[in-house]
Amino acid sequence: MKMIINGQKVDSSSGEVIEVIAPATGKLIDTVPKGTAEDITKAVDAAVAAQKIWADVPIFERAHILYKFLDIVDENKESLAQTLSAENGKPITEARAEIGNIRIGFSGFIEHAKHYYETIIPAGTEAGQANNLQLVTRDPIGVVACIIPFNFPCDLFDQKVAPALMMGNAAIVMPSSDNPLTLVRLTGMLADAGLPAGVAQVVTAPGSTKAVIAKDSRIGLITLTGSTEVGIATAKEAANNLIHCALELGGNDAFIVLDDADIDLAVEEMIWGRMYNTGQVCCASKRFIVHNSIKDEFAEKAVARIQKQTYGDPSDENTQIACLISEKAAKVVEEQVNLTAQHGGKVIYGGMRNGAYYAPTVITDVPKTADVAIDLEIFGPVVPVIGFDTDDEAIEIANASKFGLSSCVFSQNYKRAWHVASKMEAGAAVINGASFFRSFEMPFGGWKFSGVGTEGVMSTFEEMTQVKTIILKNLI
Repeated sequence: MKMIINGQKVDSSSGEVIEVIAPATGKLIDTVPKGTAEDITKAVDAAVAAQKIWADVPIFERAHILYKFLDIVDENKESLAQTLSAENGKPITEARAEIGNIRIGFSGFIEHAKHYYETIIPAGTEAGQANNLQLVTRDPIGVVACIIPFNFPCDLFDQKVAPALMMGNAAIVMPSSDNPLTLVRLTGMLADAGLPAGVAQVVTAPGSTKAVIAKDSRIGLITLTGSTEVGIATAKEAANNLIHCALELGGNDAFIVLDDADIDLAVEEMIWGRMYNTGQVCCASKRFIVHNSIKDEFAEKAVARIQKQTYGDPSDENTQIACLISEKAAKVVEEQVNLTAQHGGKVIYGGMRNGAYYAPTVITDVPKTADVAIDLEIFGPVVPVIGFDTDDEAIEIANASKFGLSSCVFSQNYKRAWHVASKMEAGAAVINGASFFRSFEMPFGGWKFSGVGTEGVMSTFEEMTQVKTIILKNLI
């Protein structure tokens, strides 16, 4: 496949390519250009020119083009799902669900844009303003750089590209080098739907090269989902040019199970909240903080429930847990589990790696001082169980982390659960459900080192626009 810059399918200016390898098999799927700083500059050049034209296109016409794009996606949904599953390693059933989300996400932003009204401050609301009318508008922020990670490329394409385009911005899509193919195809489908050249482009550059986007003062916003380290580095560089940043970063979400919880419900939610996408989810539940009186029962039932899951080839219709994005990623998880065992944890299930596959793993007796109980984010299907005695201690363990993306608590006493949820330092708190919860409508984002800003139909337009007040002085 090729990049799309200014409406053209192009190779890298260096002539180099990136090989896209199927993590499940180790086989080559395809190649994409290894984008350079020069390629990024060309994309920005085209985006700056195209955005000014696109901003003048009425909202209903923008909506018409994006709905046509959704029709094209629907016509190719199985092919897209197969591409996503192959390059990502996620089970084919999950890949189909993610492709199905494209219509849900885009439609939400399209319809919200039609009702994103401007605000009038009436004359006479304060002394001295009796004759003045003030109209508060939201204008496009300009060129939006959309830096998208490997784990949910399509869902995050929806969250970033749809609102950028509906608000009159140009979008430069920058996918992960591990699995760029699906996003290259989707960007091409936007062009097929009639989006003007330069309004949506895709540059397949390695991570170190992507960073140059923050050096270009013509960028209006960088919306990045990725690691905290990359987010901080990007924000520092962007600050030199006063580029706006919306950053959704790392997480080590707390999953608190109080002594009066429905354990079977908690275990079922553990499957959903930790094993989905083989544990490669930013807001997955990653620290299982369970009351000491029930932690052994929870761990035993967790193992029994995991054993019922089908683990294997992502292309198999029956597979529920598959491989990680790469063998490198699986080796990192392996090292992290070994470290947790060194810190006192006891591996009672799993703990084995085979290439890019890392077996679902349960670790008990993890001390609250262990790295995994605080800031060590394991991006894989691992369930570390940490005991506690009081609600206050559970809250203390949960809040000891520098991260605060999402969180959850289980209790049959909703007043008690509400108290715990209200005390957790995170951007979301789910009661009687896993922290892995993200609707397209909600403002999704983290506290502390988990990010800056939010995404979602309710809030993204504020990130992707800038405020202007037009004053009609002495109108009245």
